[in-house]
Amino acid sequence: MYLKKVAGPRAVTLPDGSTFSHADLPDRKTRRWVASRKAALVRGVVYGLITQAEVLDHYHISEEEFMEWVRAVSDHGEAALRATALQKYRQL
Repeated sequence: MYLKKVAGPRAVTLPDGSTFSHADLPDRKTRRWVASRKAALVRGVVYGLITQAEVLDHYHISEEEFMEWVRAVSDHGEAALRATALQKYRQL
C-alpha cells in the first residue's frame, strides 16, 4: 500500500473522539458548496489538518468568504452555513 505524502498530519482527533482525515475533505474540483462541505473545510482548518492558505489556494475561495464561514460556525454552529438560513443568522 502506498501513502500519498502530505504536509502536516494525516488525520486529527476531534473533541468527540472521532477522527478527521484528508479523505473527509471535499474534492478540490468542488463548485457547489453545500453546508456539509463548508463545515468540513472549517473543521479541517480549526483542528490543524490543513492550513487556511492551502484551503484558499486549492479550493479557489476568497479569504473573505472563508472567514464568513468560520465566523458563522463560531457564532451560530454549522447550521448557519445553510443557504436557507442566511437571513436567520445574518448580522446587520
